[in-house]
Amino acid sequence: MRAACAHHLITAARQDLSSTTTPPNPTAFPHAADAFLWACFMDVATFKPGNVSLQSAGHDMQAQQFLDSARASAAGLFAENAGVGARVHTAVRATRAVAGCNTNLGILLLCAPLAHAAQRAREGCEAALRAALEETLAALDLDDARAAFAAIAHASPGGLGEASAQDVHAPPSVDLRAAMGLAAHRDRIAMQFADGYRDIWRALDDFRQPQRDPDLSRRIQRLYLSLLAQHHDSHIARKYGSETAADVSVSAAAVLARLDAGESGDDGSDQAELDAMLQAWDASLKAAGLNPGTTADLTVCVLFIAALLEPSLMRPASEAQGATPRWPGAC
Repeated sequence: MRAACAHHLITAARQDLSSTTTPPNPTAFPHAADAFLWACFMDVATFKPGNVSLQSAGHDMQAQQFLDSARASAAGLFAENAGVGARVHTAVRATRAVAGCNTNLGILLLCAPLAHAAQRAREGCEAALRAALEETLAALDLDDARAAFAAIAHASPGGLGEASAQDVHAPPSVDLRAAMGLAAHRDRIAMQFADGYRDIWRALDDFRQPQRDPDLSRRIQRLYLSLLAQHHDSHIARKYGSETAADVSVSAAAVLARLDAGESGDDGSDQAELDAMLQAWDASLKAAGLNPGTTADLTVCVLFIAALLEPSLMRPASEAQGATPRWPGAC
């Protein structure tokens, strides 16, 4: 069912892309738009405590708004001759038109440089994608900053506030990477621009290690929980303070440890008990208004790269059963 829904989203977005963009030039990652849409679908198809999902609405939002946003934003994100900032701005405006609120600003900020890099990578392997991404980040200029600032202001994310330097409500005076560097100490998405997506590449390495559990949704759930346990969520910190964000990370680490113990049989828990624990924590987070949105954005970015490098992840489970992803080696 999930695979069929993901296929429907990808097919519909392909039709949108073909009607609004010029035919793309040959690329090492011709499936890049599909990979983005798949990652966005899995974001809401996977039950991630505190986030909106197909199983659990929350924060005055529904999963369908996120799916509509993914479809609407794809054309802008993959506009081949556009700069990174322009891609973000176009995609944010398209999202706002269909969703009526900010559903994916962080996703777009993280994925726009990757979309740009995927269209310019010389080969379809990790080393080439990394190199192209670094070239993209290094080339970000003042125009990218202007467009990205306009996009952020238009999206109006919760808890944004004002910055003492390079505030998004004023014209920037530095390039986008430099501006993100100034915000890196308080925003995990900005940090990725500054340090070359270090958190993302590390999480990807963990995600593609051999897993005891072949269920993809549970692997994605673990990816999300691991990121949340390791890094205080920027969205929560902006809205509720660093202590609250730290408390949520401590809870995520405890939940992850309980899952590890339950799946190894050490504590005698069965899957139903583990699911009930996750559902109870989800309800608790949402009752308190706590949405680990930045962590969800990082998760989508990891999944986008994973599907770029191993398209078989996007196959329906019935086709992929028993198959082990073969991650590309050196170029």
